[in-house]
Amino acid sequence: MKKLIALFMLAGILLSPVITKAQDETEEAEETEAAAEQPTPEPDPTPVMTDDEIIDEDETFHQVIKDKFIEGDPTFMTPVLICLILGLAVALERIITLNLSTTNTKKLLAKVEEALETGGIEAAKDVTKNTRGPVASIFTQGLMRYSEGIDMVEKSIIAYGSVEMGRLEKGLVWISLFISLAPMLGFMGTVIGMIGAFDSIEAAGDISPSLVAGGIKIALLTTVAGLIVAIILQLFYNYCVAKIDSLVNEMEDASITLVDILVKHKLTR
Repeated sequence: MKKLIALFMLAGILLSPVITKAQDETEEAEETEAAAEQPTPEPDPTPVMTDDEIIDEDETFHQVIKDKFIEGDPTFMTPVLICLILGLAVALERIITLNLSTTNTKKLLAKVEEALETGGIEAAKDVTKNTRGPVASIFTQGLMRYSEGIDMVEKSIIAYGSVEMGRLEKGLVWISLFISLAPMLGFMGTVIGMIGAFDSIEAAGDISPSLVAGGIKIALLTTVAGLIVAIILQLFYNYCVAKIDSLVNEMEDASITLVDILVKHKLTR
């Protein structure tokens, strides 16, 4: 009897891991079945981008300007664009010319004075002739009249200074013309667009937004285009005027200093 009990106990000890493993597998199977019976949550809907949103993101500044140009009617927008192109061409040419005309007057005066002391008038002429800019040209004209006296030098500088000032201001009248012309062309498009809108109202016999929207849109776009062109060209025009004023002041100051140097040189001879 004792041996039989001991055999049952030994069998229980040996079979306990197998029983435990079977229970674990049974519990896992039950959990899997319970999870399968639960409804699966639906995924969040994927946001769909509309065509309008895609177009808005892909549009560049260049594309927007192109679209507005077409919407404003090329018949009225083209003259405004021509004013912008021609005005910018003249303005850029003037800016480059004015910047090239800038001279270091202090350095030039020092060279002229040194040349007068070492080589005389002819050496000073060589210095001014080899220097670029209106100030050097005025100096050359003044030195060429040195033999006729200081009074002739001053008169020559004043006369040739007016010539150089006229050369500096050349082309500004065209920029001013385009500044005035661009808004006028825009306003003409405005008037024509409004006339077209009222013609549509008269033909339909009723005021409808769809009838007048096209004409009013053309009117507004052409006006805005003309004003933008005028503003851009006005900025360039003001820069050119300020640069010319600076150059004229330099010419006047340098001319006075040159006369003083010549008087000093004549007295020390």
